[in-house]
Amino acid sequence: MTTESPENVLFVVMDTVRKDRLTPYGYDRPTTPNLAAFAEEATVFEQAVAPAPWTLPVHASLFTGMYPSQHGADQENPYLEGATTLAETLSAAGYDTACYSSNAWITPYTHLTDGFDDQDNFFEVMPGEFLSGPLARAWKVMNDNESLRAVADKLVSLGNTAHEYFAGGEGADSKTPAVIDRTKEFLDGADRSFAFINLMDAHLPYHPPEEFAAEFAPGVDSSAVCQNSKEYNSGARDIGDDEWDDIRKLYDAEIAHIDDQLGRLFEWLKAEGTWDDTMVVVCADHGELHGEHDLYGHEFCLYDPLVNVPLMVKHPELEGDRRSDQVELLDLYHTVLDALDVEGGAPAAAGENAVALDRTRSLVSDSYRRFDGVDADARDPGQRGDGEYAFVEYSRPIVELNQLEEKASNAGITLPSDSRFYSRMRAARRTDAKYVRIDRIADEAYRLDGDPEETENVAGADDPAIAATEEVLADFETAVGGAWTDALDDEVSDETVEEMDEEAQERLRDLGYLE
Repeated sequence: MTTESPENVLFVVMDTVRKDRLTPYGYDRPTTPNLAAFAEEATVFEQAVAPAPWTLPVHASLFTGMYPSQHGADQENPYLEGATTLAETLSAAGYDTACYSSNAWITPYTHLTDGFDDQDNFFEVMPGEFLSGPLARAWKVMNDNESLRAVADKLVSLGNTAHEYFAGGEGADSKTPAVIDRTKEFLDGADRSFAFINLMDAHLPYHPPEEFAAEFAPGVDSSAVCQNSKEYNSGARDIGDDEWDDIRKLYDAEIAHIDDQLGRLFEWLKAEGTWDDTMVVVCADHGELHGEHDLYGHEFCLYDPLVNVPLMVKHPELEGDRRSDQVELLDLYHTVLDALDVEGGAPAAAGENAVALDRTRSLVSDSYRRFDGVDADARDPGQRGDGEYAFVEYSRPIVELNQLEEKASNAGITLPSDSRFYSRMRAARRTDAKYVRIDRIADEAYRLDGDPEETENVAGADDPAIAATEEVLADFETAVGGAWTDALDDEVSDETVEEMDEEAQERLRDLGYLE
């Protein structure tokens, strides 16, 4: 690609971080001084779009170069199968690869860590014995059986509930320092390397380290504010302006801790003399809502605070500047291959799909997003339109829906089946317009250039930009198998466990689900 091609890639995902809370994106609180310094030598992308609003499908897209409906990893099928990962491709090309995180979705069980020579998940409550071995096999058996899937959902719900309990209050312990330490150990012994890390501090619940809470959320009791988004979204709990303000302060403190630890890693790379030989990618997999559109968290919608994410890339071919053209996080798959001069496309196992390097999707390529030179019949789904469009997909979030229904039921509330909570969604977005197709409620469309807060739904209006975006979305839907117009069954309650094998039943007895 270039004689200045880097020997190493450091890929950082700041889980659940909104771009408008970061100093390089104009935030007026000094949450991220280290990222501000990093932005001076990196390219800052103003219009980066995630392929989904939550962790599992986004990471699967980053690791495969496929859209969610292509790789199939979501809560209805919570593991990546039949696809060769970026790590597998780079490992086969001779790169040392490692993945460190504390996110329960990024584990050997989900297959997102396939191909990493070294990996560690620092998730305290759902360690390896939960997400691998007999229990993992039990979960897979249940997910492969429609009548048992609801029971599988409860296993994840249990993990989420336990995480909320154990990660909360004075006992909170960020795993980010351990992730950074482990990354340094790996890089210290690596030759040519691809290191991927996911930092979870900004994900609910917010219990920042005392030093950062004192600076950004002084006097805020993290155990007193609402830390369960489903309580609010279900209508079981209200949140007033003062409480929202406290929640946002805690969120800022968590982001400040991420920044502090990234600064520690960056300074170490510079001291070791490997900074200049390393392409560094820093992004978020998705953002978070704090009351906008009467929603909390990152479920049930495709609004910009969730999908228009921060992205900064340091690479010799990219000037330290800001870019306002729209890019997709999925393009990072091709960017890494291109930066390391690896073609990809060779399946790691028989029957797997492997996406080859496409330089029209590489941020460091002169042909980036020049889709007009690609024959229409040969274009992948994301090459619909003229290169100005990004695409987002959201299959119904079964785990969150189960928890939402439970909170609603406990409060005597019945959720309407024809609501966004039960809906699947797809969106096409360009910098000035967005169109969202929703299978249970009315479609949504927004003129982002004049209404960046997405307050006025102009679906159906006589607007050329909206009409063009809807047309491109329809083209994308056709390319990935058709529009989601067949609303799914809204029943997500428990079903029989009689068909489960004896081993799976025993695992559920261990967790108290069976007598």
